[in-house]
Amino acid sequence: MLAFIASAITANSQTKKKPVNSRPNVIYICADDLGYGDLSCYGATKINTPNVDKLAASGIRFTNGHCTSATCTPSRYAFMTGKYPWRKQGTGILPGDAALIIPTDKATLPNIFKRAGYKTAIVGKWHLGLGEAVAKDWNGEVKPGPNEVGFDYSFIFPATADRVPTVFLENHKVVALDSNDPIAVDYTKKVGNDPTGREHPELLKLQSSPGQGHDQTIVNGIGRIGYMTGGKMARWVDEEVSSTFLAKAEGFIEDHQKQPFFLYLALTEPHVPRMPATRFKGKSGLGLRGDVILQLDWTIGEIRKQLKLHNMDKNTIVIFTSDNGPVLDDGYQDEAVTKLNGHTPAGPMRGGKYSALEGGTRIPFIVSWPGNIKPGVSDALVSQIDMLASFSSFLKQSIPADNSIDSENMMNTFLGKSNKGRSVYIEQGGALAIVKDGWKFITPGKGAAFDKLVGIETGNSPEPQLYRLKDDIGEKHNLATQYPEKVKELAELLNTIKQKK
Repeated sequence: MLAFIASAITANSQTKKKPVNSRPNVIYICADDLGYGDLSCYGATKINTPNVDKLAASGIRFTNGHCTSATCTPSRYAFMTGKYPWRKQGTGILPGDAALIIPTDKATLPNIFKRAGYKTAIVGKWHLGLGEAVAKDWNGEVKPGPNEVGFDYSFIFPATADRVPTVFLENHKVVALDSNDPIAVDYTKKVGNDPTGREHPELLKLQSSPGQGHDQTIVNGIGRIGYMTGGKMARWVDEEVSSTFLAKAEGFIEDHQKQPFFLYLALTEPHVPRMPATRFKGKSGLGLRGDVILQLDWTIGEIRKQLKLHNMDKNTIVIFTSDNGPVLDDGYQDEAVTKLNGHTPAGPMRGGKYSALEGGTRIPFIVSWPGNIKPGVSDALVSQIDMLASFSSFLKQSIPADNSIDSENMMNTFLGKSNKGRSVYIEQGGALAIVKDGWKFITPGKGAAFDKLVGIETGNSPEPQLYRLKDDIGEKHNLATQYPEKVKELAELLNTIKQKK
């Protein structure tokens, strides 16, 4: 009997200790519109995010981590391609019917992993265009898209949750589409007979904010940007979007225990429309925006549980970040402003989404690899645009120099082996700004200094702006008149970088 028990214990132990890959898996998690100050590990006191905090405690929390741009499409373009998005026309915020803007014949973040023998997947928000033109048939195969730029598997929605078509696509096809109810999408004129938020506000469960365009076709009681008809069975329910993405991500992880994988998990929180699952509604005390941040935090916890369950937690690099800075009123009256309750989404910084100020591009940035990265905090300047060059080096995958001209190899910094970050960096809000060795210059230009629709300082000014970020992270003291030579130096350097091919 004792021998039997011992044998059973040994077998059970061997079952739990499944063999892991010699190369680490990589999960890149990108939140949507999450600010530097939205997490308790970054100083938030009005909301608690224990799961992200644990992730940060297991790795490096960067205090000077950046996206390239203060809006979503361009920042996603940058980390996919290793190029500043302002180098390419058409990389602004895309409508839901836009054509693909990622090149299919160049190095991208997923295809360097694929070339290295990794299985690759994207689950979540895409917003980088689909197909070869705006006019496309949503009822057949919709391509090129994620699969053509390096992902073996994709489960996405096309753009953002506030834009039509409000459907999931798995690889090239709309999920659950009824051929007898074809989808049509138009961003210039109304199609079909679906009610709109403008015509029927009494049908809305979430009222649109005036002047922001979220009053067109109603789906699930919420007005969207753009017009859509058909696909009734395929349309998502907002309250289930997050759990659907989580289930697909967990399934991919479970199915790839014996082969290294790269998973890009593009979360939708806390982007509008904020409509969390019922279990999170009212839990934050900060309105629906706070509630979806709790939902996001729970999702991170579930992903970490999945990794631990399959004995993959110590062999997986998890990178957590956000596509741009925060915004409160971004199209819907969801109490994000009225229930702010002293919360500071951008932390100590001015600006936010859409802004050239630090709140637009300085975002949460966490890298965890238990047992391989010594936990700590780093003030090195790092950027999402550096993912391509860094992992190209890490995976020993060479790429042509002109494929990723703006990406720098920061792998030692990401892994905590160095505290040296970038010395020069360009941030894109309404205006371009350049940072060098702690100095930041914002180019002068036209435009309002304050965006009244969203309640955010834009960073626009007809005068040059110069800030010493090491001493003034809040950009309160413009030093341009005191240091004219520094202004000239940075302006010339910016122009030189812009001319780079």
